[in-house]
Amino acid sequence: MEAALIIFALMVLFTFLGLGVYATVKVVQATKRGVDRTITQARRTVEDTTLRAKSFGQVGVTGALAQLRLDLRTSMRSTQQALHEGVRLDASLRESIALFEQLSAHGHELDGELKRLEQDPDRKRIAERLPDLRERTAKITQASDSLRWAARDRASRFAEDDLSALSAQIEMESGALRDWSPESVDHLAAAAAEWDAAQQTQQTQQAPQTQQREQPRKAALNPAAPAPEYPWQKTRRPESTT
Repeated sequence: MEAALIIFALMVLFTFLGLGVYATVKVVQATKRGVDRTITQARRTVEDTTLRAKSFGQVGVTGALAQLRLDLRTSMRSTQQALHEGVRLDASLRESIALFEQLSAHGHELDGELKRLEQDPDRKRIAERLPDLRERTAKITQASDSLRWAARDRASRFAEDDLSALSAQIEMESGALRDWSPESVDHLAAAAAEWDAAQQTQQTQQAPQTQQREQPRKAALNPAAPAPEYPWQKTRRPESTT
């Protein structure tokens, strides 16, 4: 018996230890994700600030590459945020997100290529490739902007339809509330009074008929009057007479 209790206590202890370890791991993972997210956002902010400074402060190939990267990153980030916020209310945007993921692959590839070209010392060759790089960047940003504005237009359309339906319901409710005016109440009271008067008149007309029907019944309940005796009738003999 004591051995069974010890085994049970050890099992409970190990269970609590396992739950504690699991909770600790989950907390550590969540903290790590939060730290990684913060570091990524900070790194992204620093990189965007650097690109913006290069695009405004430098001319030539370096400034052109920085501007292309800045336009590409800004468009892709805005579209990603718009789609992920819109899919919470409209599940049909999942297909748009799938298309955006494919577009993001091309965007990441182009951004990496532009970043490598920023460090390339052969500015003449980079200048020769700038028209092609601008065209690729324009295609990706135009596709990204198209998805973003389509999602926003769809959300605006849904909001307008919802507002129109709500306005129609409010107008109907307002009309119903206006029907309960004092004049309508007076009309209802007059109609009720007329109905009561009609009921009283009908009862008054039915009362004499009821009395007439009751009088014969009362007469039928009274005993019959004795038959009159006349002098020419014979006297009845008693039944005992022989």
